[in-house]
Amino acid sequence: MNTRPPKEAKPGAVAGRPNYTTPARFAGTDNPRHLRAITLLLRGPIAREALDQRAGCANAPALVAELRRRGLDVPCERISFRDRDGNPCRPGVYHFSASDRRKVYAWFADTDRGLAL
Repeated sequence: MNTRPPKEAKPGAVAGRPNYTTPARFAGTDNPRHLRAITLLLRGPIAREALDQRAGCANAPALVAELRRRGLDVPCERISFRDRDGNPCRPGVYHFSASDRRKVYAWFADTDRGLAL
């Protein structure tokens, strides 16, 4: 019998990611791979495989995890799909939340970086 009280959510806790909190502000980055991913996510939702290829990485989930540690939410929606063999699968599609967009645009404004990544 489990007698432990349920854990309370920490302020800033991210749903679905235990023991992880998102900083209130995006701290920015100079990493070219991060900048490519941010540019792609600002354009709209992108599948994990496409993010791998276009951002120039081999592990988009790790890249997204780093953006999350820096203050972005970057939700991942699982979609229903069929692979090339016709088998059902649930690939992930990343996108920026409205909060992410505000954080990135505020960072652009603070750094005079503008949208010319």
